[in-house]
Amino acid sequence: MQNLNRLPLRALRAVEAVARLGSLTRAAEELRVSAGAVSQQVAHAEAVIGFTLFERGPRGMITTPRAQGVCAQLTEGFSLLSQAMELAEGERDEVLTVSVSPIFAARWLIWRLPAFQAAHPGLKVRLDASLALVPPGRGGVDLCIRVGRGTWPGTSAERLIPEVIFPVCAPALAERLSSPADLRNVPIIRDAHAIFGWQDWLAPAEPKSGDLPDGPVFSDASLCLDAAISGSGVFLAFETLAVDALAHGQIVEPFSRRRATRNSKWLVTAEGRALPPPARHFRNWLKQEIQAARLGEEREG
Repeated sequence: MQNLNRLPLRALRAVEAVARLGSLTRAAEELRVSAGAVSQQVAHAEAVIGFTLFERGPRGMITTPRAQGVCAQLTEGFSLLSQAMELAEGERDEVLTVSVSPIFAARWLIWRLPAFQAAHPGLKVRLDASLALVPPGRGGVDLCIRVGRGTWPGTSAERLIPEVIFPVCAPALAERLSSPADLRNVPIIRDAHAIFGWQDWLAPAEPKSGDLPDGPVFSDASLCLDAAISGSGVFLAFETLAVDALAHGQIVEPFSRRRATRNSKWLVTAEGRALPPPARHFRNWLKQEIQAARLGEEREG
């Protein structure tokens, strides 16, 4: 197959399309390039092969007798390549790869995936749980769930929910908290890598974030939540991290207020690329789950 190195694939595609469609214009439409570009590729192919492939007439491009066998073989070859791609895409359609943070995967998403799998038994979901921001469309990643402002180069971002925050603690500790002013008297659990702080939740007339006492510090929000469950202090949590622990009574909200931060959770896909059916199914299911749980709602209190 070393003779294939003599001509680029785009030139062979141009020759095949012109032979099959009989027109530079129609070939250009199929290949999504200009007619001039197709003409240049055909001329390049003729120069390399060493004989004329087409006669240019009023009825379009007519394959020369000498080129008819060549073009027939090209059509058969590209048909086989197309079938191979359909087979590959069909196999890949059975697996949906979602890039997501480990905390969101472990604390919220993984507990809801069985419902999605039950609705789509032929589709396998692979979670790429990593802190690395893997670009969608690379490394087999179909879509990503990210937290931020929705501005990542080369991507399209669909807002899922605002990042809502609120204090949580063990039930026994909550008995000591009748108002936010009481936060001065309890340990405050802090996430060293949080992208929000107490100033995003406290009201102007309440204690300043710098006035709150020290407490355990962890480098992972999931550990902070576990510390709150253990009774080690009060933790300012985000909603998808804490919602299941709240539902199971492991923690409580000592105050009714919930505030949205400047960040949101986004569904991120490759820019300009249509979602395949498995990714569309997952997106629709995820949005339904969020809506049914009424996530992302602010509360005053």
